[in-house]
Amino acid sequence: MNESGEIRGVADTALWVAMYRALETERGDAIFSDPYARRLAGPRGEAILDALPGGKSTAWPMVVRTAVFDELILRAIAQRGAKLVVNLAAGLDTRPYRLALPPELHWVEVDVPEMIDHKEAILASETPRCRLERVRLDLSSLEERRRFFDRVDALGEPAFVITEGLLIYLAEEAVTALAYDLHERPNLRWWLVDFASPDLLKMLEKRWGASLQAAKFKFAPAEGLKFFTKRGWDVAEERFPGDEARRLKREMPFAWLFRLWSFFMSAQEREKYRRFSTFAVLERA
Repeated sequence: MNESGEIRGVADTALWVAMYRALETERGDAIFSDPYARRLAGPRGEAILDALPGGKSTAWPMVVRTAVFDELILRAIAQRGAKLVVNLAAGLDTRPYRLALPPELHWVEVDVPEMIDHKEAILASETPRCRLERVRLDLSSLEERRRFFDRVDALGEPAFVITEGLLIYLAEEAVTALAYDLHERPNLRWWLVDFASPDLLKMLEKRWGASLQAAKFKFAPAEGLKFFTKRGWDVAEERFPGDEARRLKREMPFAWLFRLWSFFMSAQEREKYRRFSTFAVLERA
């Protein structure tokens, strides 16, 4: 393969994650279907995955996150009353095309121009299942970001915001600023997040640090969900990837051995591992 497997920036991680969705889709017992993922990942995505140490064996957390986020998004629309979905740093997400969404739902994808250009070129002949809008915006530009938030807030629609796989690449002060920016807009009612613990961050740095020099992992709040509650957000729902992986039958290799080992741990230690990473729906306090 002539394509380089080098990760040149955070945008390349979208190709990597899309490959995980492609591999899951191609399984006979797939827990979701993303027929666009392999096209979007392309040869670069495949090369990136092949170049990462243990890349394919660590598909399970990304697959589980995709499946759980699908569930939480559909629940937000059906049960929480979300009329607008705002996907920040949407990358190569294809939910507007593959989920059973109401056609009147307003879905807004936000990402840098080159990412949206790539996605639009690949999906040009496909039809989304809802009212899809794409916004070319670098979220690190605070003034432009806040103008965008003002615009979507002014629509007056109860909005569900997604930051899937984004926060880990941000410094703590950047996540703090984002938390306050979202909270200040009353119609941005819910926020779906995922984040790692400091212990998991150390593990990932040891495994992939050399490969991710251009896309370093940064955010891992020691206080967990309290980081968000201190910034005006309540926890409406939380899920833990290990629990969800067992439910979805997508556990890590040798999970049975870890469970056996866990019998010899203290309750505190078991809970620490359980909270290695977290998925949560936050709601404005």
